Amino acid sequence: MINIIKSLPFFLISTLFFNHINAITFNITNNCPFTIWAAAVPGGGQRLERDQTWKLTVPDGTVGRIWARTGCSFDETGRGKCQTGNCDDLLQCENYGESPVTAFRYRLDIFNDLDFIDLSLVDGFNVPVKATPDSGQCGRPIECTVDINEFCPTQLRVPGGCSDPCTVFKTDKYCCGSGNYCGPTKFSRFFRSKCPRAYTYPRDDQPELVRCTAGTNYTVVFCP
Repeated sequence: MINIIKSLPFFLISTLFFNHINAITFNITNNCPFTIWAAAVPGGGQRLERDQTWKLTVPDGTVGRIWARTGCSFDETGRGKCQTGNCDDLLQCENYGESPVTAFRYRLDIFNDLDFIDLSLVDGFNVPVKATPDSGQCGRPIECTVDINEFCPTQLRVPGGCSDPCTVFKTDKYCCGSGNYCGPTKFSRFFRSKCPRAYTYPRDDQPELVRCTAGTNYTVVFCP
């Protein structure tokens, strides 16, 4: 049997082993009163005016994140910068966005036919986010709907957002360096007070991951 498989063309092997993979859809909508440049890894990026939606499809088994970029300017080659959420100066992101950024994170069908989703403020905050399962069996939607920028501590204020303390102070206390104890701080408690269901520092284990049945589709709304 192994020899038979080795003799098959690659596209037939792909069909044999991967035709069971589900296509998962994220409907990513901008409800902010300003332009955003939605970003996803994997997926790239898409400029969204208010009320526009980007339909992003990925296979199950994918681990990734989705976020908004603000204050961007790109040239015809897709190179430029964003005030928040910048990803290597590219329109089509290949790496995660720079602080400050509110991140929706997901792991699809990686254990026991379940998806795991969460919201992270570990890299700070730029815009409110709400993620809702469109299908499947899930817990309630996860959201961070408070505009944290209005309340951001002075030490963390940056243009367009509220930075994370690791980026600002660069110490083990906030960055949770390897081998060092890292617990909540006054800054992580501030973020938690505004968005109780979001992760707020690198080794945070307080929020419960939302579990959904594998094959679930999701709607992600910025400024819900």
